[in-house]
Amino acid sequence: MAQPAVIESSTEVSFLQARGRFRGIFSWIFSTDHKRIGLLYLTGILTFFSVAVILGFLMRLEQLSEGPTIVQPQAYNTLFTLHGVIMIFLFIIPGIPAIFGNFFLPIQIGARDVAFPRLNLLSWWLYITGAILALASLFLGPGFADTGWTFYVPYSIRTGTNVSLALFAAFILGFSSILTGLNFITTIHRLRHPKMGWFNMPLFQWSLYATSWVQIVATPILGITLLLVLFERLFGIGIFDPAKGGDPILFQHLFWIYSHPAVYIMILPAMGVISELIPTFANRTIFGYRFIAYSSLAIATVGNLVWAHHMFVSGQSYTADVVFSLLTFLVAIPSAIKVFNWLATLYKGSIVLEPPMLWALSFLFTFTIGGLTGIMQGTLAINVQVHDTYFVVGHFHYVMFGGTGFALFGALHYWFPKMFGKMYNRKVATAAWLLTFIGFNVLYFTMLVLGWEGMPRRYYDHLPQFHTEHVIATVGSWVLVLGIFLMFGNLLYALFRGKKAPANPWNGNTLEWKTSSPPPVENFVHEPEVQVDPYEPNGETVHG
Repeated sequence: MAQPAVIESSTEVSFLQARGRFRGIFSWIFSTDHKRIGLLYLTGILTFFSVAVILGFLMRLEQLSEGPTIVQPQAYNTLFTLHGVIMIFLFIIPGIPAIFGNFFLPIQIGARDVAFPRLNLLSWWLYITGAILALASLFLGPGFADTGWTFYVPYSIRTGTNVSLALFAAFILGFSSILTGLNFITTIHRLRHPKMGWFNMPLFQWSLYATSWVQIVATPILGITLLLVLFERLFGIGIFDPAKGGDPILFQHLFWIYSHPAVYIMILPAMGVISELIPTFANRTIFGYRFIAYSSLAIATVGNLVWAHHMFVSGQSYTADVVFSLLTFLVAIPSAIKVFNWLATLYKGSIVLEPPMLWALSFLFTFTIGGLTGIMQGTLAINVQVHDTYFVVGHFHYVMFGGTGFALFGALHYWFPKMFGKMYNRKVATAAWLLTFIGFNVLYFTMLVLGWEGMPRRYYDHLPQFHTEHVIATVGSWVLVLGIFLMFGNLLYALFRGKKAPANPWNGNTLEWKTSSPPPVENFVHEPEVQVDPYEPNGETVHG
């Protein structure tokens, strides 16, 4: 069970002294404090996100007019590959668990730290190492990969670009993900407060728990697949290359067996964040706590069974198409349960439209569009028509950016006062949200229209019949980028010039709001009090 949160013994004092051996930047990059590791992830992840946003902005500028303008076809291929690799492997997948999971998981369950602090630091080092290798491949050899973030064979085997280093970077990043998942599962099982049962945990912890299992079970499959591609590139082994007796469809199966569960690595923590924000700002206890908790486990389980819906046009049997189409519809049920419970929580609530709540409500809107367009793609007849069009790009961004991205921004505005002890300008934060929301929908809903009209994805140019929509989408990208950088500017200003934040600015009930802002070294000065019965109507509950 959890260790007491009060510093009492000489062993604990010496532990704190050991943490102070380093000074300056070394006190951060060698720290085993889960909060500092969370902040290190925050710095790296948002930096890489900003780079990927700029790359996406350049791609949209290329589409502003017909014909080659700012880049040539080969450079465009590199742009969307680098954009995808950074966004998927360096931002979306690690984002919420690595930042807010590291910072708040131990605090929300009444623990001092994660179960394996040094392993936690190693996971950050692996993340940085993978990121550096990915960036190094830009400057070493013939340039960064031009295959798209999926690294589809046989092209990824035959291309002369520096695919090998990019693959190895993704392999290293996978280890970071596995170690984080292992650490979180052990922490939740072993270090919860003695009075905190499974159904006393905040729903954010349930989402991290389900996500961690997917990280541990699915990520090794990606690692093996990437190594096989490396072996084929380096040693000419015929595994996936049909010219050598290999099977490229095998690569697709292995890749999506990981990469579709990875979608839930991305979205489950976001759902956990929304399950914290909505009850807090609706001033209500969450509706259907157990259903939301169980639905997280259901998504993590069924999500491992639907990978081949990415392969409806690959030549697999019609029976397989029907089975995976059905499974795709089934996996939508637990997500729909969550949306229903969130809306039920809002019903008759005393809703306060603070910036975190605006991001949460935006999530409900954008994620619903993403989910419905996902169901459309799970329908065989529609999928055949929109496969590899801008419709897929629009759907993916509605789920990943409009889902995980918006939830991450909501979490950042929700927990910023707790993490840094400073308050940001709420009016500027609201303006940034509005610009981002408008720009996002103008950009990506237009992509849905483009895809429905037949515009193929990954083309550096477009036919005249698609020009108007491309102009609209590009203008939307300008508004979106303006909103994002206004948001970051507001938070950076608050970090250095913001007013001191109170311990509980949002009137939250989970344990992180029972300690100071920012929290002390071992999270609590005194052992936190945990409500035994989370369903007691007259007392505070530990799940918000």
